[in-house]
Amino acid sequence: MAAQALIEPPFGLHWGDSPEKLLGWASRHALDVTIVLPGDQAALRIVKIQPRKGMLPESQAAAVEGRFLSGKLYELTVHYVDPEASADAIAARFAALRKQLSAAHGALIADQQQRTVEDKFATKTLSFHRESVKGLFLLLALTEVEDLLRQSKEARFSLIYRNENFKDEVQKALDEDKKP
Repeated sequence: MAAQALIEPPFGLHWGDSPEKLLGWASRHALDVTIVLPGDQAALRIVKIQPRKGMLPESQAAAVEGRFLSGKLYELTVHYVDPEASADAIAARFAALRKQLSAAHGALIADQQQRTVEDKFATKTLSFHRESVKGLFLLLALTEVEDLLRQSKEARFSLIYRNENFKDEVQKALDEDKKP
């Protein structure tokens, strides 16, 4: 169980935190907040936070998105997008973060590496994950899109922290509450 404690979400958050903690942080830094309430999943809340311009405070990330089930954090995605940076610079940041995560949590395992070309656009995807304890994982994914006609490309990547075990616990409690 000690390894499970190692994979905690960033920005001072913890599994099970309420959206208010993330919203308070956004408010203190005057960040834009988008809240999604999926109609077909009443217990789910998705809170996305991003600055109007630039990056999140003390971060190279452009946005953070928390998923809350019954008001409890079970997944946090950190989005790394920088329109000012070249695709190669973004790929270098991706590689540096991958190396940093591997040093902190153990080697990341390659998931997907593919390249497709359609309508003069080449799309390259790379993803790696670490699941030190079943159900508790990190997923790092890069997407690069190259316009072959205009000879330009852009890249972005995301880091997902997910606690499937905690999500299952919360879902089980919700299901129990629904029983007559």
